[in-house]
Amino acid sequence: MANNLPSFLLRDCMLWADRTLKIGQIGDITPPVPAAKVEEMRNAGMIKPREVHMGYEKLEFSFKMPGLDPQTLKLFGLAPGTENPFMITGALVDEDGSEHSAVMTLRGFLKQADAGTWKGGDLAENDYTVSVNYYKLEIDGDPIYEIDDFDIKVGGVSQRQGIRNALLL
Repeated sequence: MANNLPSFLLRDCMLWADRTLKIGQIGDITPPVPAAKVEEMRNAGMIKPREVHMGYEKLEFSFKMPGLDPQTLKLFGLAPGTENPFMITGALVDEDGSEHSAVMTLRGFLKQADAGTWKGGDLAENDYTVSVNYYKLEIDGDPIYEIDDFDIKVGGVSQRQGIRNALLL
């Protein structure tokens, strides 16, 4: 009999910023959202428009910290071309008790360091946004997505190899 219980439920998460563990420091994390870039077209003879895939939208992720962390703040404003490694990990647990690991390996630059609103007696919420140039998602060590400026792999298989071959790359 197949297990029909909910699976791969996120129970906890963690962030590393420039190889520094932020345990107990992160309020929440918004991971990158891979999205196709599409254009609508309706050519002669077509009875309805159709969306055509034109590549992918830019990737970014954000996180919140209640503390004004000097190490994280120093990742902003670095020279052009400077990238920092980030890693987001998640503990996924099935309702039958099986445990899984989700790992997002990222490379990019901190493009926004928003110190938010300060008010005595209230926690400040510092918002950070990272422009992502490399993204890899693995679950239990199995590759799901790997995206850079030139290719996307799904399940470890390039989805652009034919186009790369046509470009003589």
